[in-house]
Formats: sequence, structure tokens, C-alpha cells
Amino acid sequence: MASSTVEDYLKQLYLLQQQSSEHLVAMGKLAALMGVVPGTATSMVKALADSGLVSYEPRGGVRLTAGGEQLALHVLRRHRLVELFLVKVLDLDWSVVHEEAEELEHSISDRVLERIDHILGHPSVDPHGDPIPTSRGVVSDVPANSLADAPVGEALRVARVIDQEPGFLQFIERCGLTPGITLVVERREPQADTVSVRIGRTTIALGMVAAQKILVESTADPAVH
Repeated sequence: MASSTVEDYLKQLYLLQQQSSEHLVAMGKLAALMGVVPGTATSMVKALADSGLVSYEPRGGVRLTAGGEQLALHVLRRHRLVELFLVKVLDLDWSVVHEEAEELEHSISDRVLERIDHILGHPSVDPHGDPIPTSRGVVSDVPANSLADAPVGEALRVARVIDQEPGFLQFIERCGLTPGITLVVERREPQADTVSVRIGRTTIALGMVAAQKILVESTADPAVH
């Protein structure tokens, strides 16, 4: 079984790859995300390369191999299923489960994980809308539109919140913008850098920075028109 440090590097590298169109992830970005100096990150990446989990190019960057990606997806599966279990079964607030799952993801066995998956009904997303990889490492597509650039006047559903900082999640919950909620973007105010969103009969103004962190998908639900 890989160490928790190895799992953390592979998971964060996978997430960085999903956020970038570049073939290789810069070592500086990986080091910053891991909270270490570049030299420490480079030493770990070289060890991961020796194990066949990443491809490393000096002065170029790093990328997961097929084997490294499968291990990273398994860690993500544990993390996101644990988050959902903590919310749905243990009734913890969704704003705190990310940090709890960061610890538990390294110690939970595959047997317990699959039992959790069964109890939860084989869910496809976690409490924040992040896709849960299957046991075979398959990840479903995620919506690309954020509230910042979503079409005006169209029925939409909140699909994912990509910032899991507790304060931001608590703010989103107060606004009523949790995953599954339906809404309509009424207008944008470029001068004020805001977007007005209607949820039922309530309209709220949201800053563009916050709106960019909320991903939405189209819905045919006529109730929000």
C-alpha cells in the first residue's frame, strides 16, 4: 500500500492536470499545492518516477503515468465517498468534511469503502458535486459552465462547487446555492462585477469571483421559469 505522502502527491497532481491543458505540470505549481519547497517536491517526484507512477522531465515538469492515474483516482474515490458518508450518515456539515476526509482517505480499507458505497446507493458525486470515480477508475464528465458565464434566462441546476474552503461553503449555503438547486441567471452587471440569480422568488447578487466557483448545468425543469 502506498504511503499517505505518495497518495497525496498523486491525488494533487491529478487535480492539477484536470485544471490545465498543458501536457506537463510545472514543479513549482505542485510544490506550492503540497506546501513544500521545490527541492522537496522534486525529490519526491523522482522517487515516484522510479516507481513508475509519474513521468518526470527536468526543467519541464511532471505527469502521471497510467498506473499513477489509477492510484490517484482510487484515492479520490476514497476521499469523496468518505465526504458523502460523513454528511449523509454522520450528519456533519458539508463545510468541514473535506479536512476530515483528508485524514480518513489514507486509512480506510477497500472492504469498508465498498460497504460505504453500497450503503450510499453507489453515488456519482460527493456533497460538493465532485464526481466520484468508480471502482474501475472511471470518472463521469463534469459541467464546464460557471455562473459567471452561464446563459441568461435559462433554467439551470447547481452541479458543483469547486472551492471547498469552509467559509466559502458556508457562504454558498446561506445563499441557497448548494448542488441540486435550480435557478435562473437574470442579468449581469459588468460595472459592478456581479451576476443576479433568481432562486424561486428570491433574487441575489453574487460577485463574479464567487460565481466562477459554482458550476451549473442545463435543466428542463419548468418550475424555475
